[in-house]
Amino acid sequence: MLQAKLINGQYSHAGRKLSNQDFSDVASPTSPQQQLKGLAAAVADGISSSPVSHIASQAAINSFIHDYYSTSDAWSVETSGKRVIASINAWLYSHSKKGEHPYQPDKGYVCTFSAVVIKGNKAHIFHIGDSRIYLCRNGRLEQLTNDHQHLAAEGKSYLSRALGMQENVEVDYHQLELKQHDIVILSTDGFHDFIDTTWLLNQFSQHPSVNDNLAEKLADHALQNGSDDNITLQLLQVKELHPPLTSPITDRVDELPLPPVLTPSQQFDGFNIVRQVHFSARSHVYLVNDVESGQPLVLKTPSVDLRDDEGYLERFCLEEWISRRINNVHVLAAPKYERKKNYLYNLSEFVEGQSLQQWLVDNPNPDLETVRDVIEQVGRGLQSFHRLEMLHQDLRPENIMIDLNGTVKIIDFGSTVVAGIEELGNDKLALPFPGTALYMAPEYFLGEMGTVRSDLFSLAVLTYHLLSGRFPYETHMAKTRTYAQQRKLNYQSVLDNRRHIPSWVDACLRKALQVDPYKRYDELSEFLHDLRHPNPQFVRQSKAPLLERNPLKFWQCLSALLALFNVYLLYILFNN
Repeated sequence: MLQAKLINGQYSHAGRKLSNQDFSDVASPTSPQQQLKGLAAAVADGISSSPVSHIASQAAINSFIHDYYSTSDAWSVETSGKRVIASINAWLYSHSKKGEHPYQPDKGYVCTFSAVVIKGNKAHIFHIGDSRIYLCRNGRLEQLTNDHQHLAAEGKSYLSRALGMQENVEVDYHQLELKQHDIVILSTDGFHDFIDTTWLLNQFSQHPSVNDNLAEKLADHALQNGSDDNITLQLLQVKELHPPLTSPITDRVDELPLPPVLTPSQQFDGFNIVRQVHFSARSHVYLVNDVESGQPLVLKTPSVDLRDDEGYLERFCLEEWISRRINNVHVLAAPKYERKKNYLYNLSEFVEGQSLQQWLVDNPNPDLETVRDVIEQVGRGLQSFHRLEMLHQDLRPENIMIDLNGTVKIIDFGSTVVAGIEELGNDKLALPFPGTALYMAPEYFLGEMGTVRSDLFSLAVLTYHLLSGRFPYETHMAKTRTYAQQRKLNYQSVLDNRRHIPSWVDACLRKALQVDPYKRYDELSEFLHDLRHPNPQFVRQSKAPLLERNPLKFWQCLSALLALFNVYLLYILFNN
């Protein structure tokens, strides 16, 4: 994805009114923050009937500009923007209810609000009310927002939607791709209701670059044209589109050398190497002790053989970035570490225990309650990913640890997708097939993007495997590449004669393992609840047929019936 280099101009004035109830601002984030979160600009217009709406518009703009950049770097622009706006709306609404006119919204803390966040080369539009956002491109002007107004008698209108007007706010959101020389215009009605489009486009053609002086000139023209309201204008111009110089996550890739292969008892960058934990063609993992604190840690180094693979190194750095943002007992944590690194490596907590894969070898037939306990812990870990708009995408026994206290932890974030990072459009991070085939959701085999339901599918496969030692679609899922092929797959019941499993548990798994993601549970919490509590809908369903529960016994019984039928036919034949 390309990154937009922007210049801006802004102007706000009371116009012919005594006070200015409009407010506007544009953020000035640092370079790494601008790449991760984008550049935000916003305008708000207080309603004239309210004596406190100027407070509402100022609070809305200040809060959005500040709080947007305080949201998680992992969130998408849409999630960050909508959550901040919802918080602002709640604050304004509560203040109106506590004010002198709690049942008169037109006298409360109410304002219109329009904002744009430009991240990479995309503009993300948020809008409530009758302020507007326009796009000027190639000599044409396009309105990007719709006015939230109701028409009344005699040509009058009133706001149907605004910040602070109702307890919950509905925000218009969409995004568009920007091009070089585009100009994004944010304005209040004191400007756009009194400007001729032809004249405005002519001004942009005469001024190749926007600035505060141009914004003031345009506002003065609206005043001369009879504007009787406050006038506020924001101009954002795309001067250049260029590839980002560095990645906000992995800019240290070019700065730090790759570590050598380490050996036990060796000292390395402030650590004592205790022993090698894992060694593969992709990474080397060591148990180490911090020389200063004595704390045991796990140190992971990239493979020297992949030093020229930029995508691999980007993903390697992203793993620690992810673990530092998730704070959950069921997810492998990155330790607080302030000492400067002299090499490229990742650090994580040391989990004394065993992988779920080894645990399965030692406990080949776990009972249902034990499986529930493991899956519920994994589920709580997954939910912490989803709250940050992350998908783990590689849930399998090898990527789950159980410590000596029985605490289950998700490890290895090499396939994890982060919504906020995905918006950067870094092709180096793309994976053709995330995860492991036996646990992957069907949509991945069709080349589709994953969702929360995809992680749910993998969790359900893990549950199924722990209960039966089998897989719900055996190995057939990995061979499918079309919808038609996947529709022919048949779910194999988890029920058999090896252990007692209630039929409603099988029904719960059947729903979570649907090939069509929209037929699965919407949330992990629903699946985890139904795994422990009989869903009345499933209890009413009949028990799974014997053919699914025990195919061998089914055919044995059928053969016995056929044999008895043949004996009966022979008896009839000889007696006649």
